[in-house]
Amino acid sequence: MNITTFDSTLPLSDDAVPPDRPPAPGLRPPRPAVLQRQEALFLDFDGTLAELAPRPEQVRVPPALLALLAGLQEALGGALAVVSGRPIEQLDALLAPLSLPSAGVHGAERRDAAGRRHDAPPAEPRLLDDLMAAGECFARSHPGVWLERKSGAFALHWRQAPEHGPACVFWMEQALAGVQSLQPLAGKAVVEAKPAGRDKGRALQAFLTEAPFAGRRPVFVGDDVTDEAGVVAAQAVGGRGLKVGPGPSSARERLADPAAVHDWLAASWGALSGQRPWS
Repeated sequence: MNITTFDSTLPLSDDAVPPDRPPAPGLRPPRPAVLQRQEALFLDFDGTLAELAPRPEQVRVPPALLALLAGLQEALGGALAVVSGRPIEQLDALLAPLSLPSAGVHGAERRDAAGRRHDAPPAEPRLLDDLMAAGECFARSHPGVWLERKSGAFALHWRQAPEHGPACVFWMEQALAGVQSLQPLAGKAVVEAKPAGRDKGRALQAFLTEAPFAGRRPVFVGDDVTDEAGVVAAQAVGGRGLKVGPGPSSARERLADPAAVHDWLAASWGALSGQRPWS
């Protein structure tokens, strides 16, 4: 099995993930256009809305961002969703008191705007338990690596021990060889076992069949290779993909970092609401 970096049934063009080309010295890529009222917004969380942290539980969300997201959701008629590798329960805890339409575990979990859940069938519990036990044994033998348990999935993180990254990817490839219900997915200093047949692109497509997202042009914003399925899905139907930070991407627009994302969101809220940009 060759590990995949994103999964999508949508066709990819020859330049789907072009090499990263920085702007000429002294030039910056133009800021993406602000959101339009007919667009629907899909936001990754870690590395996009929030700065990356050594461990997921160390991430904090400033109150001003919560207020901005609430204002944008209202201005977009409810058409704002968070699409993340985190479980939905973690997103809710970080974004409380907001309860936004969300997709978690790379699309394996989804909650629509009406609050209904649409989750992938879980892997056989005994199989998942055995794989996670083996993964924890592997992590203990590689200092700095740790295993994160999710609902129906798990991940190996090596942000604090980058030298173990190749070993983590190889272990996951071998562990999931022949397993039909789970699929490996590599991201920034992490490799995950996620339910097969689900990704951020499919989550976006599902949202677009439902109110208040139906009939709108999707805008997907993400920073990692795991977000590429969402970018491809948005652009395939005439929407926009925004890449956060450096690195190759099929996205046609860029933002430098989460702070630039916040500025763009604030400018969008100001344009949509007719009020001064958020401060």
